[in-house]
Amino acid sequence: MGGPVGRRPLRIGNASGFYGDRFDAMTEMLTGGELDVLTGDYLAELTMLILGRDRLKDPGLGYAKTFLRQLEQNLGHVHERGVRIVANAGGLNPGALADAVRELAERTGVPLRVAHVEGDSLPLPEGALTANVYLGGGGITKCLAAGADVVVTGRVTDAALVTGPAAWWFGWGPEEYDRLAGAVVAGHVLECGTQATGGNYAFFSDRSRSRERDVRRPGFPLAEIHADGSSVITKHPGSGGYVDTGTVTAQLLYETGAPRYAGPDVTARLDTVRLTREGPDRVRISGVRGEAPPPTLKAGVTRVGGWRNEVTFVLTGLDIEAKAELVRAQLEDALSSAERRPAEVRWELVRTDRPDADTQERASALLRLVVRDPDPANVGRVISGAAIELALGSYPGFHVTAPPGKGAPYGVFEAAYVHAGEVKHVAVLPQGERVWVPHPARTRVLEPVGDAPRLPPALTGPTRRAPIGLVAGARSGDKGGDANVGVWVRSDDAWRWLAHALTVDRFRELLPETANLPVTRHVLPNLRALNFVVERLLGEGVASQARFDPQAKALGEWLRSRHIDIPEVLL
Repeated sequence: MGGPVGRRPLRIGNASGFYGDRFDAMTEMLTGGELDVLTGDYLAELTMLILGRDRLKDPGLGYAKTFLRQLEQNLGHVHERGVRIVANAGGLNPGALADAVRELAERTGVPLRVAHVEGDSLPLPEGALTANVYLGGGGITKCLAAGADVVVTGRVTDAALVTGPAAWWFGWGPEEYDRLAGAVVAGHVLECGTQATGGNYAFFSDRSRSRERDVRRPGFPLAEIHADGSSVITKHPGSGGYVDTGTVTAQLLYETGAPRYAGPDVTARLDTVRLTREGPDRVRISGVRGEAPPPTLKAGVTRVGGWRNEVTFVLTGLDIEAKAELVRAQLEDALSSAERRPAEVRWELVRTDRPDADTQERASALLRLVVRDPDPANVGRVISGAAIELALGSYPGFHVTAPPGKGAPYGVFEAAYVHAGEVKHVAVLPQGERVWVPHPARTRVLEPVGDAPRLPPALTGPTRRAPIGLVAGARSGDKGGDANVGVWVRSDDAWRWLAHALTVDRFRELLPETANLPVTRHVLPNLRALNFVVERLLGEGVASQARFDPQAKALGEWLRSRHIDIPEVLL
């Protein structure tokens, strides 16, 4: 790997949180201020399925084509400013994307050294579309040490886009766990782009700081990582949005589980993270402890799970419940008389209507029918035909939001684990040399953190029934078929209330959808936060579209809207 590149802080930014993020972000980050490395996260569970279907149509594809177009517009900036680009846009075909970047550089006359990382692809299980293991940052480190200007990878952990460059910059060894863990935490904050700078933030409408909170176009975040693994989260001067301890806390809680946050490079202890406001738009992350990584690597397997179709009926005016009952009975009769009823039939009545409404739309409710089956024939004409045939013979005012179609395939995500020794992690250097990346020599089997954190004394006094969100922020997301809801507060007194008031039982009462599912509560006192993990809420993962909000993005906002007894002193 060679010696460290420098001892000054590494300035590393992010320009993409998902495949389809703001196209101009790469230009904004390259021209908005000083950077050493610019990362881009393009992969998610659903993205892998999309790329898998792309590759079926053309074996030369399977990567994020947007990245190539963004790079084409910015090759001059990359070369002139000496910024290294590290992105997982290679998806299922990092070698092909690396070749495409080289061709682009030659065509435009910009000298760029391009490398890529591979080895994440696994043998496809029967019926699978993709199977990829999450690699660490070691391959990225080797590519940068060999002089690469652009490094593209396949499936690496989101945080590896930061741990790899940080280990290269400072010359960290594989067992410098605290430093690596600090980089993992910084990487987790950066990975979703503007979610760290005011995007999707629970307290975005806090009028007491409205001047600072222009979130119409948040700037993308960057981290100043220090040699000891600590970092400062910030953004380019003059860019939109804002960075404070709340925005960083929200992103730290996003899509996490137990306090031991395991990865292929290191297991980061989220219960050791400390956040300190260092100035306007500057939050320091310190105190992060790390442990040896687990002996196994997580893998994701996607496959086509079946076919789905949906129809949304619009019910307007009076007798909404009776209208819903009529059309439901009519469709159920049609399904029962069909040669084969769909394997899954789900109805949901959404009461968006208001009495004495001043517009027709406000007078209307929505009745949604979703059907799923392994056989496309059982969700196609049998549904669309039955729905349309009711047009003149059902409830008054019959119409639908869109003509029903023939159905579409849906995907399934499955998590698996493989021993690290079974995976060959390879860095393909700019000169074409293929270098094996060894896995960590020391590992540690994951186990619970230990004794439950000591909670502060409960806050007492008169209470008032009010929405939780008046006091607490939340952010939620998906992990395969599971969902997490991170909840945090901004004062010690509020923490004294939240830590005792929001138990697992109370959580289940407030979100009845979770009542019969396994729910685990993790306590993070340093962040004044609780993290709830709800197993199986999302069925077979986001691509299966098993519920109205398939990625659980708004689950936290639903929780914040629920009413609970809150001490008056907090309101």
